[in-house]
Amino acid sequence: MNAKRIIPCLDVRDGRVVKGVNFEGLSDVSSPIDLARYYSDCGADELVFYDITASAEGRALFTDILTQVASNVFIPLTVGGGINTVEDFDRVLKCGADKVSVNSGAIRNPDLVAQAAKRYGDQCVVLSVDIKRVDGRFKVFAKGGRENTDLDAIEWIVNCVNNGAGEIVVNSIDTDGVKQGFDLEMLDAVCNAVKVPVIASGGAGKIDDFTELFKTLPGVDAGLAASIFHFGEVKIKDLKRELDKNGINVRL
Repeated sequence: MNAKRIIPCLDVRDGRVVKGVNFEGLSDVSSPIDLARYYSDCGADELVFYDITASAEGRALFTDILTQVASNVFIPLTVGGGINTVEDFDRVLKCGADKVSVNSGAIRNPDLVAQAAKRYGDQCVVLSVDIKRVDGRFKVFAKGGRENTDLDAIEWIVNCVNNGAGEIVVNSIDTDGVKQGFDLEMLDAVCNAVKVPVIASGGAGKIDDFTELFKTLPGVDAGLAASIFHFGEVKIKDLKRELDKNGINVRL
């Protein structure tokens, strides 16, 4: 069985890492370059860099900061934010990204996933989906969780995987920043629908949340979190040691 991955996430706005609750109330955390270097050195398996306001502001991702982040990490780097064309994929990969995450851009242009997968391979294309319950159904939200697309989330994910998305990041807006645990119901629905790697995002508050995630849903490949790592509430090395003690395969 593949080792479960622990992935810190850098939500970047105006060149700074920020964090909020339920995608709102963003507050300043740190320099993305300093944090990226720290995570690369302390046992993170991968790193995610999101320019979280690029899509909403209708602009390209900040490539200068991304280039500096990429040059300071020695683990796989996934980058998203303002990815609307295959040319955006190319630009971000040339800055040093290993994988490119697409969200609102794929909603605007449903052919984007297939085009990028054909050019760069499925393993390069990560579909990031912001999901919220609306009247008891999982709905896809766009523009950093600001806009309800009315797309059924599971149908959307299956369609994108069929078109070449090689990995899915499931961002639960309902649990984001709340620190009460991952959205197991939502993640279970996604894992049952697709066979590609699924990354859980939104809700981690303590080490036990990761243990519960991987024990309850062995089909989940990775746990992604931000504030608990940024503010030192959970150290990645401590988290991995505890997961190992619980029989969960991780890279120590």
